[in-house]
Amino acid sequence: MLDLSRLRALHAVSVHGSVGAAAVALGYTPSAVSQQIAKLERETRTTLLERQGRGVALTEEARHLADTAQELLTIMERAETTLEERRGRPGGRLTIGAFASAARGLLPGVLAELAHRHPALDARMTEVDPHLSVDLVARGVLDLAVAHDWDIAPLPAPDGVEQAVIGDDLCDLLVPERHPLAARKSVHRQDLSGQRWICQPPGTVCHDWLVRTLRAAGCEPDLVHRAEENHTQIALVAAGLGVAMIPRLGRGPLPPGVLAVPLDPVPVRRLYALWRTGAARRPAITETVRTLQEHWPHVQGDHNG
Repeated sequence: MLDLSRLRALHAVSVHGSVGAAAVALGYTPSAVSQQIAKLERETRTTLLERQGRGVALTEEARHLADTAQELLTIMERAETTLEERRGRPGGRLTIGAFASAARGLLPGVLAELAHRHPALDARMTEVDPHLSVDLVARGVLDLAVAHDWDIAPLPAPDGVEQAVIGDDLCDLLVPERHPLAARKSVHRQDLSGQRWICQPPGTVCHDWLVRTLRAAGCEPDLVHRAEENHTQIALVAAGLGVAMIPRLGRGPLPPGVLAVPLDPVPVRRLYALWRTGAARRPAITETVRTLQEHWPHVQGDHNG
């Protein structure tokens, strides 16, 4: 009989593309994942991984086995959901993915409250780009994700994935204190032509949104500095190197030399919780979504202004 934990390891390598990435997702060491797959190879008398450059690739047989593992994991999820629902209280492991500013500004309080209220629930968070999180939920790598979209770039939710709104996060224009726009009470998007922009790297949701927003207002953006972390972008603004549009969630107090100027209309990104339809009745899911929504007004209060 095939061991489910070994199939889970193979499935994780299939999803994440490497033993190291699978280990991070599962909370194991890379050597532990390699050992699980080596045992699975001996059990099945089949080569599952082949060397490819510095990494590994799944054989054709391994891909078929990984697909079967996905089906088995889905069945296990349904069984666990039914048992947890019958107990009527959250329990077991819950893997949560969240984008960076939500991981910093929202999840700490939520995770602390879940741990206090539900000691049988083992909630574990991983920081994940919103572009990836929906697919990771759909494929069973994450149980729940906190993702976002922007007013002009809706978040797609595939079949089999449900979502609930957590709240709306507002965005401000951050400028150096001596910038010509610093004295304005508000700034229209059409007034942003000719600015030197600090933003996230290409391929991220926020980068794509900024470019589309400025182009829609008739401005071709001059993107001079790119940094993933909002705090790095703010430090570059403080040094007088450009301007940035930064959401309020997880931003924290602005450093000396940086001012927030309201935009008219105010850019909004909407936060969502997403989970698989098969786990919708699981108390761990419903309680986590409720706690996220419950915490949102307090988080917004901390970051307004």
